[in-house]
Amino acid sequence: MRLAFLGTPDFAARALAAVLAAGHEVACVYSQPPAPRGRGQALKPSPVQALAEQHGLMVRTPASMRDPAEIAAFAALKLDAAVVVAFGQILPGAVLDAPRLGAFNVHASLLPRWRGAAPIQRAIMAGDKLTGVQVMRMSEGLDEGPVLATASLRIDAAETAGTLMDRLAEAGAALLVASLADIEAGRATETAQADEGITYAKKIRTKEARIDWTQPADVVDRTIRGLSPFPGAWFELPTDRGPVRVKALLSAFEDRAGQPGEVLDGRLLVACGGGAVRLLKVQREGRGPQDAEAFLRGSAVPAGTRLA
Repeated sequence: MRLAFLGTPDFAARALAAVLAAGHEVACVYSQPPAPRGRGQALKPSPVQALAEQHGLMVRTPASMRDPAEIAAFAALKLDAAVVVAFGQILPGAVLDAPRLGAFNVHASLLPRWRGAAPIQRAIMAGDKLTGVQVMRMSEGLDEGPVLATASLRIDAAETAGTLMDRLAEAGAALLVASLADIEAGRATETAQADEGITYAKKIRTKEARIDWTQPADVVDRTIRGLSPFPGAWFELPTDRGPVRVKALLSAFEDRAGQPGEVLDGRLLVACGGGAVRLLKVQREGRGPQDAEAFLRGSAVPAGTRLA
């Protein structure tokens, strides 16, 4: 089919790679504009834009798909269908209706649970045991369209947003290719979403990333894993030169007690409002991620230390 692909992060780039491997004609790729990245804050293209350019595809990076000129350019592509994967913009009806067969989205949850921007993170933070990826027909409502296909995945006890995203990206890419084949052949079926069980995966707010040690340990553990590797849940470690920000990237629950934020041993076991968490991987500000053992060789954190 003749397609447009709209996506931005690595999760979407994997879907684009699968669409190209399946032999579809991608008339144009849309992605968010290049953004500052890295220590130098140089403008760099998104993973989707970078992959599209490697394949010599036409790329557009509009600030808004609501711009009348962008809508006209999109309609002029004469598409069979559009594929949207974590694009980062809400599309107007004129864009959704332009392709002959419609627009289809790959969404990383089991709808109607976790409609919205951060379904992977929110599922882990909420303690969900099951999630998945779905292909749905897009409508103007937020992730409200009928579902064409579903792949379910269990959330492991040590799952982070990063590891779950990798698994969902692989499953989503395969599901998308199969769904496009069904759409092209006219055998795709659509099922309306349930009216019950609707939840919204709001964008992660900056203030959520600071660890609140007064919360129960299971909540702290899920927050750490749900925000890993980005933006990373963080705390302040006291040092002789003042507090240093440290990200916690992996943790595990332990049934121990102490004052919230108190280090209970020399191996980064930290008391919470109920129970404790063992920090397994951390990242000191300005440095790379480290396993706890390697971190402690350079920055001892003795029992009794209070983390903020």
